Amino acid sequence: MFKKPIIVFEGIEGSGKNHHIKNVAKYLKKKKIKFIQIREPGGNKNSEKIRKLILDNKSTFNKYTDLLLYMSARSENIDLIKKNLGKKIILIDRFIDSTMAYQHFGMGVNINFIKILNNFLLKKININFTFLNLVNPKNMILRLKSRRVLNRYDKFDNNFYKKVQKGFLKISNKTPRKYMKINSNLSIINNEKIILNKINDLISK
Repeated sequence: MFKKPIIVFEGIEGSGKNHHIKNVAKYLKKKKIKFIQIREPGGNKNSEKIRKLILDNKSTFNKYTDLLLYMSARSENIDLIKKNLGKKIILIDRFIDSTMAYQHFGMGVNINFIKILNNFLLKKININFTFLNLVNPKNMILRLKSRRVLNRYDKFDNNFYKKVQKGFLKISNKTPRKYMKINSNLSIINNEKIILNKINDLISK
């Protein structure tokens, strides 16, 4: 028997979170442990449509429209999360911390407004653990340059990403026992081992 927590992977662009959530999914699949994997924005048919709008390089939404589109995509995922809550491990690539870090700390949207929207959508859904992936500006830039296609959120200036990453750190420091900070500037293989060891702790009874 295994516990079925909600586990979130957070971090700015180029921080390695996408790689690590895929590696965890691969591990769980190999172990034949039931799980679902969601990304935000995205995660299901309707949310993926919203994702295309948000990340399209031709989109010029203001910060409030961006926030509400992210919340709309999240709203479409809530039923999926509720359906699997307690039945499967739920892996999420970006969740409420990203909204706070990007929309509040990065763009300056009122934090209480974001909290009201999140509380309305999530109600009794609680995140059990978060892996916060951290990266320095130099490595972030190098990794973004290696991408074949850049979306709208890959093209902000360095100061923006610094504010967002500081925002993530402020959020994580409020409840440190629910977070593990991953230094993505170090060996990716060692980080994989660190994360999988923690995953085993989180899901084992």
